[in-house]
Amino acid sequence: MKITDVKCAIIGQNPVVRITTDEGIDGFGQAESTKPYLKPHVLFYKQWLLGADPTNVERVMLRIRRMGSFKPWGSAVSAIEMALWDIAGKAAGLPVYKLLGGKVRDKVRVYNGSVRFPMNGYTPEDYAENMAKMKASPENFSIIKQGIGFHSPMPSRVPNFFYGDVESGAPHSNRGLLTERGLKHVIACVEAMKDVLGDEVGLALDCGPGWMPTDVIRLARALEPLNIMWLEDTINGDYNPYVLADVYRDITMSTSTPIHTGEQIYLRHNFKELIERQAVNIIGPDPADVGGIAELKWIAEYADLHGILMAPHGTFDGLIGLAALVHAAAVMPQNYIAFEYPTGKPEWWYDIVEGLPNPIVKDSLIEVWDRPGLGVTFKVEAARQYLAEEDKDFFD
Repeated sequence: MKITDVKCAIIGQNPVVRITTDEGIDGFGQAESTKPYLKPHVLFYKQWLLGADPTNVERVMLRIRRMGSFKPWGSAVSAIEMALWDIAGKAAGLPVYKLLGGKVRDKVRVYNGSVRFPMNGYTPEDYAENMAKMKASPENFSIIKQGIGFHSPMPSRVPNFFYGDVESGAPHSNRGLLTERGLKHVIACVEAMKDVLGDEVGLALDCGPGWMPTDVIRLARALEPLNIMWLEDTINGDYNPYVLADVYRDITMSTSTPIHTGEQIYLRHNFKELIERQAVNIIGPDPADVGGIAELKWIAEYADLHGILMAPHGTFDGLIGLAALVHAAAVMPQNYIAFEYPTGKPEWWYDIVEGLPNPIVKDSLIEVWDRPGLGVTFKVEAARQYLAEEDKDFFD
């Protein structure tokens, strides 16, 4: 089997990769909806993929993996890798998880990072009201993540929140030392959310990037009695092309509140310091950024050897990305907690793909399906109407 073409179309906001072969089997991968600009990045790699056997996934990835990097290049590499596994599974007549070693679990746990409700404000009362809505959502999530601090509008909406000028425009551009009022406000909001959730639902906090280490330690210690699931991306995170393992280690060693990072990191090599130095308690690679499905599994296994837990990111990965996460989570070792559940946006995404269970999530769990490849594919005629003019030949 040989690769005959590599295509990329923006469907909704998600870049979608389609790889075709000389045996009529194609495969799909998907990048985050936050990257509608990714098409030229994907097509950059086409010259090294044509003529290769897509079922030799690792051999093909060796051609392009080293030419990726932190977002956005790693995102393009990751979406290609998903499509290769989709082809390999279809060619073998097996679900991708079988090619990765077989299931560890029949159902995979997810946490809520994408089933959202509009917030009326950013007071403790607003956070409590919003958390009550998420707790009542039909997926019955066992873990809910909420943005606070610099991963929320607090810097611009809470007066005298931090010692710095409020920046707008670029994502997560604010950074600085919190005022006493700012720190107390964050703690009060977390306490209000925990009052709603009690010990029935775990609360994870998406914090930054943007915090100073001293503030993270103060926050983490103040929250120790609340048994928070984790503090995520405090020092750095999305849109930061570096790791800072030494800083994370200082924080992690200073508190019993679990510390989490990793959604922005590309490849196992850039997790090496975090894992080997015990710099965090939990890591959260995203299969749409880290290098793909197999890369995610490799990192999970290496983290397990070092006593570090795994809670993959995925909120913007879309429905094909959801399938990739399900297969990856099915084969991870027992350090796996849950992955961040992505939804289809716009809503019509659910009308143009087939293969997902209905409902997808029951009691915070997704049952692992057994269809070949990723097991989720397009209803081609339904999807065609959403293609831009320049992508009209995407399914041809």
